[in-house]
Amino acid sequence: MSNTPMAANPLTRAVLEIDEYASGLGWDQPARLFALVDTARLRAQEPGLAAQLGLRDEPGTTGLTPIEQEEIPAGKPLDEFLGTIAWPDAVAGCALTVERLMLPPSAEASVPEGLSEKKLTQWVAQHPDRQEVRMTVAVLRDGTRDSALRLREKDSPTEVLTGGALVPGLAEALSATFED
Repeated sequence: MSNTPMAANPLTRAVLEIDEYASGLGWDQPARLFALVDTARLRAQEPGLAAQLGLRDEPGTTGLTPIEQEEIPAGKPLDEFLGTIAWPDAVAGCALTVERLMLPPSAEASVPEGLSEKKLTQWVAQHPDRQEVRMTVAVLRDGTRDSALRLREKDSPTEVLTGGALVPGLAEALSATFED
């Protein structure tokens, strides 16, 4: 039984469910990609898969069911990988969970100019105000977005920040996986 709180909408519930799953795996994990499918449609069209996912015995369950996809290839930049994805019509949306280092906005003024991506990554990793964060971002075909952010130093279900505009760049990249 999930400890995911009953959020206001199915996308937020799916994001929090994925965040809870990722949290159970611990930190220092690779990025994970999920297809989001309509739960009622899944039960009706794929009863065997629904049974494997434990959804057959929950006929009242509606919303979105996250289905983890194959592992993202190691060493391939995330933006390049996302550019190779095309979803079948049965997929209502997708989600990605990824860990990153972040700096507070106050640190932006001190970023040295002209750094390569590699040097910038090293600079951020050594910054005293850096924070490790796990981001779970989800989008639907219609453009609806939601995300969850969890700081490693505040790794608690009650400390998860949610909102549709928290990680706009990643949401845009995920939305592009639904374009023709």
